[in-house]
Amino acid sequence: MSSVFIALQANEETRPIIEAIEADNPQARVSREPAMVKIDAPGRLVIRKQTIEENLGRDFDLQELHVNLITLSGHVDEDDDMLTLHWDR
Repeated sequence: MSSVFIALQANEETRPIIEAIEADNPQARVSREPAMVKIDAPGRLVIRKQTIEENLGRDFDLQELHVNLITLSGHVDEDDDMLTLHWDR
């Protein structure tokens, strides 16, 4: 099974997003670098709007994620509530 990943800038805006991704993906491995955070997962990674909103304490539009996005790997399925990276269906 291939891994997928997402890399985000390391800053105060992304901290609650990264915590939400970790909470929703216990199989994920988080690598923190000075300027970025890379999150790898085997086969599938799910980013849920609801979990991010709980961490932020405010409404969150998943499009806000793109402001701090560096790169990602995998097929992307996205709607208003969830962004999923995967290699297989």
